Amino acid sequence: MTDPAGIATLIVAIRSLHGVEAKHVETAHVHQKRKGETAWNGYVEVFDLVDHPGATQAYAWSEATTGAERRLFAVLRVGPIDSPTKAVLASILADAR
Repeated sequence: MTDPAGIATLIVAIRSLHGVEAKHVETAHVHQKRKGETAWNGYVEVFDLVDHPGATQAYAWSEATTGAERRLFAVLRVGPIDSPTKAVLASILADAR
């Protein structure tokens, strides 16, 4: 199973947000809980990055918004963000601020 937005759409998001090309590596299932309840449950796509100055990988996924629209996420593998789970958690925490 892969993210509903599709790999090609997520590659475009990575290119747009981070200015580099990406190659899909794998799909990871993430079930992130916060305060005992599901905060996010879905698939995160892992990509190798081409010539990014500070990261070798990115984690990308989407979530449904209204109608057929989807919100796209593309988080670089840097610092403490070293897994799909941590990328989703960082996104959740950023949204909570």
